[in-house]
Amino acid sequence: MATLEIKNLHARVAEEDGEQILRGVDLEVKSGEIHALMGPNGSGKSTTSKIIAGHPAYEVTDGEILLHLEDDDFGDLEIPDDARTWNLLELEPNERAALGIFLGFQYPAEIEGVTMTNFLRTALNAKIDEREELLFGEDDEEEEEEAGYDTSPMEGNVDDGEVGVAEFQKLLKEKMDLLDMDEKFMQRYLNAGFSGGEKKQNEVLQAAILEPSIAVLDEIDSGLDIDRLQDVSKGINALRDEQGTGILQITHYQRILEYVEPDHVHIMLDGKVVKSGDASLASDLEDKGYDWVREEVYEAA
Repeated sequence: MATLEIKNLHARVAEEDGEQILRGVDLEVKSGEIHALMGPNGSGKSTTSKIIAGHPAYEVTDGEILLHLEDDDFGDLEIPDDARTWNLLELEPNERAALGIFLGFQYPAEIEGVTMTNFLRTALNAKIDEREELLFGEDDEEEEEEAGYDTSPMEGNVDDGEVGVAEFQKLLKEKMDLLDMDEKFMQRYLNAGFSGGEKKQNEVLQAAILEPSIAVLDEIDSGLDIDRLQDVSKGINALRDEQGTGILQITHYQRILEYVEPDHVHIMLDGKVVKSGDASLASDLEDKGYDWVREEVYEAA
Protein backbone atom coordinates (compact mmCIF):
# COMPACT_ATOMS: atom_id res chain seq x y z
CA MET A 1 0.00 0.00 0.00
CA ALA A 2 1.49 3.32 -1.11
CA THR A 3 0.97 6.52 0.86
CA LEU A 4 1.20 10.05 -0.51
CA GLU A 5 2.06 12.41 2.35
CA ILE A 6 1.93 16.18 1.88
CA LYS A 7 3.48 18.07 4.79
CA ASN A 8 3.24 21.84 5.36
CA LEU A 9 3.36 22.57 1.63
CA HIS A 10 3.88 26.20 0.66
CA ALA A 11 4.12 27.27 -2.98
CA ARG A 12 3.94 30.31 -5.21
CA VAL A 13 3.83 31.08 -8.91
CA ALA A 14 7.34 30.53 -10.30
CA GLU A 15 8.10 34.04 -11.49
CA GLU A 16 9.49 37.20 -9.96
CA ASP A 17 7.12 38.41 -7.22
CA GLY A 18 4.90 35.41 -7.99
CA GLU A 19 1.71 35.10 -5.98
CA GLN A 20 1.78 32.83 -2.93
CA ILE A 21 -0.94 30.23 -3.43
CA LEU A 22 -0.35 27.39 -0.98
CA ARG A 23 0.15 28.29 2.67
CA GLY A 24 0.71 25.05 4.52
CA VAL A 25 -1.17 22.13 2.94
CA ASP A 26 -1.25 18.91 4.97
CA LEU A 27 -2.83 15.84 3.37
CA GLU A 28 -2.36 12.07 3.30
CA VAL A 29 -3.80 9.69 0.69
CA LYS A 30 -3.31 5.92 0.73
CA SER A 31 -3.83 3.30 -1.94
CA GLY A 32 -7.40 2.03 -1.98
CA GLU A 33 -8.87 5.24 -0.55
CA ILE A 34 -10.94 7.92 -2.27
CA HIS A 35 -10.40 11.49 -1.07
CA ALA A 36 -12.40 14.46 -2.32
CA LEU A 37 -10.64 17.83 -2.22
CA MET A 38 -13.16 20.67 -2.42
CA GLY A 39 -13.04 24.43 -2.13
CA PRO A 40 -14.01 27.66 -3.87
CA ASN A 41 -12.20 29.03 -6.92
CA GLY A 42 -8.69 30.20 -6.09
CA SER A 43 -8.33 28.15 -2.95
CA GLY A 44 -5.37 26.14 -4.30
CA LYS A 45 -6.90 22.81 -5.31
CA SER A 46 -5.61 22.62 -8.87
CA THR A 47 -2.28 24.12 -7.83
CA THR A 48 -1.88 21.29 -5.33
CA SER A 49 -2.55 18.69 -8.03
CA LYS A 50 -0.04 20.23 -10.43
CA ILE A 51 2.68 20.50 -7.78
CA ILE A 52 2.23 16.83 -6.89
CA ALA A 53 2.87 15.99 -10.55
CA GLY A 54 5.81 18.40 -10.87
CA HIS A 55 4.44 21.29 -12.94
CA PRO A 56 7.22 23.88 -13.53
CA ALA A 57 4.87 26.87 -13.24
CA TYR A 58 5.04 26.68 -9.44
CA GLU A 59 7.87 27.01 -6.92
CA VAL A 60 7.67 25.16 -3.63
CA THR A 61 8.92 27.45 -0.87
CA ASP A 62 8.47 25.10 2.10
CA GLY A 63 7.26 21.64 3.00
CA GLU A 64 7.55 18.13 1.56
CA ILE A 65 5.68 15.71 -0.65
CA LEU A 66 6.65 12.16 0.28
CA LEU A 67 5.70 8.89 -1.40
CA HIS A 68 5.99 5.81 0.79
CA LEU A 69 6.05 2.46 -1.04
CA GLU A 70 5.48 -1.11 0.12
CA ASP A 71 6.36 -4.45 -1.48
CA ASP A 72 2.99 -5.04 -3.14
CA ASP A 73 2.86 -1.68 -4.93
CA PHE A 74 4.55 -2.97 -8.11
CA GLY A 75 3.23 -6.51 -8.27
CA ASP A 76 5.97 -9.09 -7.78
CA LEU A 77 8.74 -6.49 -8.06
CA GLU A 78 10.74 -6.40 -4.83
CA ILE A 79 11.44 -2.81 -3.76
CA PRO A 80 14.88 -2.22 -2.19
CA ASP A 81 14.80 -1.04 1.42
CA ASP A 82 16.50 2.23 0.52
CA ALA A 83 13.91 2.97 -2.20
CA ARG A 84 10.73 2.83 -0.15
CA THR A 85 10.37 6.55 0.60
CA TRP A 86 10.82 9.27 -2.01
CA ASN A 87 10.66 13.05 -1.79
CA LEU A 88 8.73 13.87 -4.95
CA LEU A 89 10.05 17.43 -4.96
CA GLU A 90 13.47 16.00 -5.84
CA LEU A 91 12.12 14.09 -8.86
CA GLU A 92 11.21 15.01 -12.42
CA PRO A 93 7.58 14.57 -13.53
CA ASN A 94 8.39 11.39 -15.49
CA GLU A 95 10.10 9.92 -12.42
CA ARG A 96 7.09 10.67 -10.24
CA ALA A 97 4.88 8.95 -12.79
CA ALA A 98 7.19 5.92 -12.86
CA LEU A 99 6.84 5.55 -9.09
CA GLY A 100 3.05 5.53 -9.27
CA ILE A 101 1.76 9.12 -9.44
CA PHE A 102 -0.86 9.92 -12.08
CA LEU A 103 -2.46 13.29 -12.91
CA GLY A 104 -5.72 13.35 -14.82
CA PHE A 105 -6.06 16.71 -16.54
CA GLN A 106 -9.04 19.02 -16.48
CA TYR A 107 -8.31 19.97 -20.11
CA PRO A 108 -6.59 16.99 -21.82
CA ALA A 109 -4.41 17.83 -24.82
CA GLU A 110 -5.24 16.76 -28.37
CA ILE A 111 -2.37 15.20 -30.37
CA GLU A 112 -2.97 14.59 -34.06
CA GLY A 113 -1.04 11.75 -35.69
CA VAL A 114 -0.60 9.61 -32.55
CA THR A 115 -3.16 6.86 -32.07
CA MET A 116 -4.47 6.08 -28.62
CA THR A 117 -3.03 2.57 -28.82
CA ASN A 118 0.50 3.73 -29.66
CA PHE A 119 0.40 6.47 -27.06
CA LEU A 120 -0.71 4.19 -24.24
CA ARG A 121 1.73 1.37 -25.01
CA THR A 122 4.62 3.82 -25.32
CA ALA A 123 3.66 5.44 -22.02
CA LEU A 124 3.40 2.07 -20.27
CA ASN A 125 6.80 0.87 -21.50
CA ALA A 126 8.41 4.20 -20.64
CA LYS A 127 7.02 3.96 -17.12
CA ILE A 128 8.34 0.42 -16.65
CA ASP A 129 11.83 1.37 -17.89
CA GLU A 130 11.98 4.52 -15.76
CA ARG A 131 10.81 2.68 -12.65
CA GLU A 132 13.50 0.01 -12.97
CA GLU A 133 16.17 2.67 -13.38
CA LEU A 134 14.98 4.50 -10.27
CA LEU A 135 14.74 1.39 -8.11
CA PHE A 136 17.77 -0.54 -9.31
CA GLY A 137 20.00 1.94 -11.10
CA GLU A 138 20.74 2.35 -14.80
CA ASP A 139 22.27 -0.50 -16.80
CA ASP A 140 24.43 0.08 -19.87
CA GLU A 141 23.58 3.79 -19.83
CA GLU A 142 26.58 4.71 -21.96
CA GLU A 143 25.76 2.07 -24.56
CA GLU A 144 22.16 3.29 -24.76
CA GLU A 145 23.23 6.90 -25.18
CA GLU A 146 25.57 5.97 -28.02
CA ALA A 147 22.98 3.82 -29.72
CA GLY A 148 20.29 6.49 -29.84
CA TYR A 149 17.19 5.96 -32.01
CA ASP A 150 17.16 5.09 -35.69
CA THR A 151 13.72 6.69 -35.85
CA SER A 152 11.34 8.42 -33.49
CA PRO A 153 10.51 6.26 -30.44
CA MET A 154 6.90 6.38 -31.61
CA GLU A 155 7.97 4.77 -34.91
CA GLY A 156 10.24 2.07 -33.54
CA ASN A 157 9.88 -1.70 -33.78
CA VAL A 158 6.38 -2.70 -32.74
CA ASP A 159 7.76 -5.24 -30.28
CA ASP A 160 10.24 -2.86 -28.61
CA GLY A 161 9.74 -2.46 -24.89
CA GLU A 162 8.72 -4.67 -21.99
CA VAL A 163 5.13 -4.94 -23.23
CA GLY A 164 4.87 -6.02 -26.86
CA VAL A 165 1.99 -5.30 -29.21
CA ALA A 166 0.12 -8.58 -28.75
CA GLU A 167 0.36 -8.47 -24.97
CA PHE A 168 -0.69 -4.83 -24.91
CA GLN A 169 -3.72 -5.43 -27.12
CA LYS A 170 -4.91 -8.06 -24.65
CA LEU A 171 -4.31 -5.70 -21.71
CA LEU A 172 -6.07 -2.85 -23.49
CA LYS A 173 -9.15 -4.95 -24.20
CA GLU A 174 -9.32 -6.02 -20.56
CA LYS A 175 -9.15 -2.44 -19.33
CA MET A 176 -11.68 -1.17 -21.86
CA ASP A 177 -14.08 -3.94 -20.89
CA LEU A 178 -13.56 -3.01 -17.25
CA LEU A 179 -14.46 0.61 -18.00
CA ASP A 180 -17.22 -0.30 -20.50
CA MET A 181 -15.52 1.70 -23.29
CA ASP A 182 -16.03 1.34 -27.05
CA GLU A 183 -12.88 -0.14 -28.65
CA LYS A 184 -13.22 2.09 -31.73
CA PHE A 185 -11.62 4.95 -29.77
CA MET A 186 -8.28 3.18 -29.80
CA GLN A 187 -7.69 3.74 -33.49
CA ARG A 188 -8.41 7.46 -33.24
CA TYR A 189 -5.75 10.07 -32.63
CA LEU A 190 -5.16 11.05 -29.01
CA ASN A 191 -8.22 13.06 -27.91
CA ALA A 192 -8.51 14.56 -31.43
CA GLY A 193 -12.16 15.25 -32.14
CA PHE A 194 -13.19 13.73 -28.81
CA SER A 195 -16.07 15.28 -26.91
CA GLY A 196 -15.36 16.64 -23.44
CA GLY A 197 -16.82 13.52 -21.88
CA GLU A 198 -14.80 11.20 -24.11
CA LYS A 199 -11.60 13.03 -23.16
CA LYS A 200 -12.34 12.60 -19.47
CA GLN A 201 -13.19 8.94 -19.94
CA ASN A 202 -9.89 8.54 -21.75
CA GLU A 203 -8.04 10.02 -18.77
CA VAL A 204 -9.50 7.24 -16.62
CA LEU A 205 -8.47 4.65 -19.22
CA GLN A 206 -4.89 5.95 -19.09
CA ALA A 207 -4.91 5.48 -15.32
CA ALA A 208 -6.28 1.96 -15.74
CA ILE A 209 -3.45 1.07 -18.15
CA LEU A 210 -0.65 2.67 -16.10
CA GLU A 211 -2.02 1.34 -12.77
CA PRO A 212 -0.80 4.17 -10.53
CA SER A 213 -0.67 3.86 -6.77
CA ILE A 214 -2.15 7.35 -6.43
CA ALA A 215 -4.28 9.07 -9.10
CA VAL A 216 -4.93 12.80 -8.80
CA LEU A 217 -8.00 13.72 -10.85
CA ASP A 218 -8.32 17.47 -11.37
CA GLU A 219 -11.99 18.40 -11.88
CA ILE A 220 -12.55 15.41 -14.11
CA ASP A 221 -16.29 15.95 -13.66
CA SER A 222 -16.33 19.43 -15.20
CA GLY A 223 -18.48 19.79 -18.31
CA LEU A 224 -19.96 16.27 -18.18
CA ASP A 225 -23.59 15.47 -18.85
CA ILE A 226 -25.25 12.93 -16.58
CA ASP A 227 -24.51 9.92 -18.83
CA ARG A 228 -20.81 10.72 -19.18
CA LEU A 229 -20.60 11.52 -15.49
CA GLN A 230 -21.87 8.05 -14.70
CA ASP A 231 -19.43 6.47 -17.17
CA VAL A 232 -16.45 8.36 -15.72
CA SER A 233 -17.57 7.59 -12.17
CA LYS A 234 -17.79 3.89 -12.96
CA GLY A 235 -14.21 4.05 -14.19
CA ILE A 236 -12.98 5.84 -11.08
CA ASN A 237 -14.63 3.27 -8.83
CA ALA A 238 -13.00 0.50 -10.87
CA LEU A 239 -9.57 2.06 -10.37
CA ARG A 240 -10.05 1.82 -6.63
CA ASP A 241 -11.97 -1.45 -6.41
CA GLU A 242 -10.15 -3.49 -9.07
CA GLN A 243 -6.63 -2.00 -8.96
CA GLY A 244 -6.38 -0.60 -5.44
CA THR A 245 -5.52 2.88 -6.69
CA GLY A 246 -5.78 5.73 -4.22
CA ILE A 247 -7.84 8.60 -5.63
CA LEU A 248 -7.51 12.31 -4.88
CA GLN A 249 -10.62 13.70 -6.56
CA ILE A 250 -10.54 17.48 -6.93
CA THR A 251 -14.00 18.89 -7.53
CA HIS A 252 -16.24 21.90 -7.00
CA TYR A 253 -19.45 19.96 -6.77
CA GLN A 254 -21.04 17.21 -4.74
CA ARG A 255 -22.64 15.75 -7.87
CA ILE A 256 -19.85 13.30 -8.78
CA LEU A 257 -19.63 12.20 -5.15
CA GLU A 258 -23.10 10.72 -5.49
CA TYR A 259 -21.50 8.12 -7.78
CA VAL A 260 -17.95 8.04 -6.37
CA GLU A 261 -18.43 7.95 -2.61
CA PRO A 262 -15.35 9.32 -0.87
CA ASP A 263 -13.83 7.88 2.26
CA HIS A 264 -12.62 11.36 3.20
CA VAL A 265 -13.61 14.90 2.20
CA HIS A 266 -11.25 17.85 2.64
CA ILE A 267 -12.02 21.56 2.28
CA MET A 268 -9.41 24.05 1.10
CA LEU A 269 -9.57 27.75 1.85
CA ASP A 270 -6.85 30.31 1.17
CA GLY A 271 -4.19 27.74 0.34
CA LYS A 272 -4.73 25.37 3.27
CA VAL A 273 -6.82 22.32 4.11
CA VAL A 274 -8.99 23.75 6.88
CA LYS A 275 -11.52 20.99 7.51
CA SER A 276 -11.81 17.24 6.88
CA GLY A 277 -14.60 14.74 7.38
CA ASP A 278 -16.55 11.90 5.82
CA ALA A 279 -18.88 11.99 2.80
CA SER A 280 -21.50 13.93 4.74
CA LEU A 281 -19.23 16.98 4.68
CA ALA A 282 -19.74 17.27 0.92
CA SER A 283 -23.49 17.24 1.43
CA ASP A 284 -23.17 20.05 3.96
CA LEU A 285 -21.27 22.10 1.41
CA GLU A 286 -23.94 21.49 -1.21
CA ASP A 287 -26.62 22.72 1.20
CA LYS A 288 -24.82 25.63 2.88
CA GLY A 289 -21.90 26.69 0.66
CA TYR A 290 -18.53 27.71 2.11
CA ASP A 291 -19.45 30.69 4.29
CA TRP A 292 -20.10 28.55 7.35
CA VAL A 293 -16.68 26.94 6.97
CA ARG A 294 -15.02 30.36 6.78
CA GLU A 295 -16.85 31.50 9.89
CA GLU A 296 -15.92 28.35 11.78
CA VAL A 297 -12.26 28.50 10.76
CA TYR A 298 -11.70 32.21 11.33
CA GLU A 299 -13.61 32.31 14.61
CA ALA A 300 -11.45 29.46 15.89
CA ALA A 301 -8.32 31.34 14.82
